[in-house]
Amino acid sequence: PVIVGAHDTGPLIRSRDGFWLAIPTAAAGKGLKGGRITPGEWERRRGMRLRFVYRRRGPSLLVADGRLNSRGLGVASRSKTGRGRATVPIFLLVPQVKLAKRLDLARDAERVQAAVPGLIVATWVSERV
Repeated sequence: PVIVGAHDTGPLIRSRDGFWLAIPTAAAGKGLKGGRITPGEWERRRGMRLRFVYRRRGPSLLVADGRLNSRGLGVASRSKTGRGRATVPIFLLVPQVKLAKRLDLARDAERVQAAVPGLIVATWVSERV
C-alpha cells in the first residue's frame, strides 16, 4: 500500500539527515545481495576514498581517483606510472528527488464503478434468456 500510494501521489523524497541523496552510477556496481550500494559500503569494499566534487549546475558528485575495469566498475589503479588513471564519478548527489506520478487510482476507480451496473445487467439478462 505504501509503494502504490507513493506512485499515486508522486511525493518529494529527501535524505534522512537533510544533506544529499546518493544515487549510484553504473560504475558503483551492486551492493550486498544485488541491492543498491551506499557510499560507505563502496569505500569499504573497494578500499578507496570518495572525493566530493561540488558543481554549481547539475548534481554534485562523489568521485574516485582510479580507473574503470573491463566490466565498467570503478577500481583502484595498480599502475605506478598513472597509466589508465581517471576520475570516475561513482555517485550523483542531489538534495531531493520528485517521484513521477505513475498511477491515477481515482480515475481508474471511477471507470470501474461506472461499468459495474452494466456488467451486472448483462450477466443477469444472459442468465434469464
